[in-house]
Amino acid sequence: MDNVIKRGDIWVVDWSPGRGSEQTGMRPALVIQTDAANRNPDYLNTIVLTVSSKGKEVPFHIPIHPSAENGLEMPSFVKCEQVLTISKERLVRRLGYIEKEQFDAVAIAIRRVLEL
Repeated sequence: MDNVIKRGDIWVVDWSPGRGSEQTGMRPALVIQTDAANRNPDYLNTIVLTVSSKGKEVPFHIPIHPSAENGLEMPSFVKCEQVLTISKERLVRRLGYIEKEQFDAVAIAIRRVLEL
């Protein structure tokens, strides 16, 4: 993979095959681990993005609106309760990155989910 992976990047990920209520198919994900940890050749920690919050406000879903920086085509939600370690082989392509203020909101939500 030629692209450098950075914290705050949004990548299209091939989530298949999934099991149970896991995400499947091609969906964007947010890279959440440090840039130093991203140098690991095999895996990284991510959070899946979804375009639906099922019509209700979910406290751990952080809204992200499409922009030139993030490369998203539709309003999306970072599902902070779904922190997943994935193989870098699942990465398809980089879309962009989220802004610092948005990443800070994600970090706060992760701490709340994990009670850190």
